[in-house]
This record gives sequence, C-alpha cells and structure tokens, in this order.
Amino acid sequence: MVRIMSGSRRHDVLIIGGGNAGLSLAGRVRRDGCRDVAVIEPKTVHEYRPMLSYVASGAATLADLRRPQERVTPDGVRWYRDRVVAVDPARSVVTLGDGTELEYGDLAVCPGSQVDWDAVPGSRAAVATPYAATSYLPDQAVRTWDLLAGLTSGRAVFAVSDRHVPCYPVGLKPLFAAADHWRRTGVLDAIEIELLVESARLVDEAGADHQLRVAAERYGVRVRTHTTVTSVDAERRTLELRTPDGPDRTAYDALYLAPPHRAPEWVAASGLDGPGSEGFVAVDPHTLQHVAHPRVWGLGDVATVDAMPSGGALRRQVPVVARNIQARRKGTEMRRYDGYSVAPVTTSRRRLLLAEFDRDARPQPTVPVPDLTRPRPSLLLFDRYLQPTVYWHKLLQGKVS
Repeated sequence: MVRIMSGSRRHDVLIIGGGNAGLSLAGRVRRDGCRDVAVIEPKTVHEYRPMLSYVASGAATLADLRRPQERVTPDGVRWYRDRVVAVDPARSVVTLGDGTELEYGDLAVCPGSQVDWDAVPGSRAAVATPYAATSYLPDQAVRTWDLLAGLTSGRAVFAVSDRHVPCYPVGLKPLFAAADHWRRTGVLDAIEIELLVESARLVDEAGADHQLRVAAERYGVRVRTHTTVTSVDAERRTLELRTPDGPDRTAYDALYLAPPHRAPEWVAASGLDGPGSEGFVAVDPHTLQHVAHPRVWGLGDVATVDAMPSGGALRRQVPVVARNIQARRKGTEMRRYDGYSVAPVTTSRRRLLLAEFDRDARPQPTVPVPDLTRPRPSLLLFDRYLQPTVYWHKLLQGKVS
C-alpha cells in the first residue's frame, strides 16, 4: 500500500479505479513490459461484483466476493489508496483527495459507475424500507434475498433499467431464483410477479431472449417491455410508470430494483465527458481512446463504448487499451473493440444461459457448440464457482487475451 501526502509524482501509465477493469489493465500493461504502473483506488476491500446477483439469489455470501485490495493488486503495481477529485487532461495531471498531484504518460479512466437514486425519485427511500431492495449494492444484495424468500403471497415487482446499468440482464437472476423458490415451497400461485424492463428485449440476443421469455411464462411472470419507472412512493408502495400506452401505476408488496447508474461527478467536472455522453467518459467506442485527449483512455462501466457494460466485455476491452497505449506511442495501427458483451442469466436455481453479442446485437458465441443460450446446469456451475476462481487468479493479474 502506498500513501503520498504531498508533492508531485509521475507514472508512465496511471489508472483510475482498482476494480475489475483497473487491475486487469494494470496487470496486462505490466505483462506487456511497462515497469511504471500505478492504480488509484480508495477502497481497501476488492469485490467481485458479478457475485452480488448470487447473493441476491441466496446462492452466495458477501465473504465469497471479497478480498483485501492489497492481495489482489498485481505485483509491481503501485497503489494509491485515495479518491480522485479532478483530472486536468491539458496538464496530464490527476488530483487526489489529499491534494497530491500525479502526472501521467497515459491515463486509463475506469472507476466504475454509481447507483443514481435521483434518476428515479423515491427509489432511495423505497430501499430503506423492508419492502424493496437492489442487488447493485452489497448490503442491499443480502436484503434482496431476505425480502424475496420471505414473501409467501402478494405482488412482487422487478424493475430493470438499462440506463448505464452494469450487465442489466443479471437483474433477472433474483427473479428466477425467487420464482423457483416460490414454486418449490408451494406459494408460487399466491404470488403475482411483474417484470418491468425499459428495453425492447430482456437481453440483446434473440436466442437468449426467447429462452428467458419461455422461463418467465413458465413461472407466470407478466413481462412489460418499454416500461420505465418514473417514481416510487415508498409509503404507499406504488410505482409510477411510463409505458407505450401512456402513464400507468402499479403496486408492490416486494420490489426489486436494478436502478439507473451515473458516472462520478468529477468526470464531467474535468471535461472528460462529451456531447451526448450523459456525464460519462467520451471515448471512441472502437479504440477506447478519448475523443479529445489522445493520452486518455476509458473502459468499463464509466466509458461510452456503445455496448452493454459487463465483466465479460472487459475481457475484450482490456487488451485493446493495453495494445493501443503502445500503438499511440509508436504510431502504429490501433486495435479495435467490436462491442462484445455477455450476460449470464439464471432461469432457475439450477440452470443458467449465456447471452453473447456485439454492439449491433449480433450473436458472438465464444464456442460454436454447444448452444450456450440454452439454459444448462453446467453453465451455472461455471459462472458461480469456476469463473470467480479465474477472476481472482487470472483476470486480475492481466492474463486476458
């Protein structure tokens, strides 16, 4: 751990964010030969965030997804345990919370995104009650399963936004886990399940979307697409909706939210956003280079990559940024990111499918056979148990291709 209290320091490659994107990139850049890499991350505990959906489904604990940040930071990478308050791309300087200024040769911006409670008035108040929760915050993920597993009758509403939500289809994991639980415990017929999604599909891959709709029909879920929650009344337990047919309202006894997300405020304050980027880092979606500042790169949830943010997407983005940092310096052709992303979604407590697609919603399967959009027990075992091991021991060390 490194803590610099004053003065200025310079690093060849400086990375904002010590999550999946930041550490994977740091490890990859180090493996590519860069000897001076530093990461800025205020948290002392690293979280494997895809596991939160399993916590919210009663299939994991918070201990399963947490490791000390110091243990998972790649060897040889300097760690600044502080927060970023500003970036000055004209001076190539990042300012930390304690006033330290760090200069850089190249800067990678990947601090992740944050839940935007203000985007849905009343949502913050709702999740502070016993009747609503989200899987996108650790403590709330624990509450999600307590809420769903304890429901024996009434109306359960699952509201899934696609506004910058990291891998928004995984918001369906708690739904299908809960529906399977209710069926097994004999109370499914006493529970009305309503799914509200803002997009046209449950996931942007036709085969996987079909399988999810089949699963929803099997559990009696009412699916409403193109439906946006505009506000929540926590006291009355009602949602105001915007639908293709006009305003509407629905009530709930249990509410799950996959809420809109936003970028950290310093992104826009530092001029790293752009027209139409909604406060997110404005990058070329193919090269991931900033549209106005050639030595600044963006990846992960905070960047405008024109693709669904996900951990699987980072496996393609990290090598692109690592390669293009060197390409910029050497004046050689840059590598391109095709918008690949992946959504692992359970359809019960025993089966899971993988939806793999590019930014144009075209299927991009990793393997030609078997068809991974068909729910399988083996895929659930891979996603729940094997993938976290790969994450801790391979991905975070930059061993991505």
